[in-house]
Amino acid sequence: MRRTALGLLLIPGIALVLGASAFPQVRSIELPPDNAIAELRPGPGVEVVRANCIACHSTDYIVRQPRSDAKHWEGEVKKMISVYGVPIGEADAKVIVEYLAAVYGPAPANATKEKKPTKSGPKAP
Repeated sequence: MRRTALGLLLIPGIALVLGASAFPQVRSIELPPDNAIAELRPGPGVEVVRANCIACHSTDYIVRQPRSDAKHWEGEVKKMISVYGVPIGEADAKVIVEYLAAVYGPAPANATKEKKPTKSGPKAP
């Protein structure tokens, strides 16, 4: 009798444990927001960049890069696809390169020239 009672108590317990493991718990991780300084600048294609790039890395890795031309950015995007296996389609890759080249491309020539200080002393007669 004692064995039967013990068996009757263990069966529901085992069923409960096995049943609980059949329903995996959903876990989520909430990442902190990006640094405000690293916010992507607005421009055509910024949403495509967000959708494809920030799943793997912070926007810091984009905005802190040296300004580069489209050829350089195309190499970076190709590297993400071929080396790191990022599933970016051709159309999205093109949009990403265009965005990066336009927004984080080389600075305009007139923006990089330093203005020479002017002398404001007395003029010779």
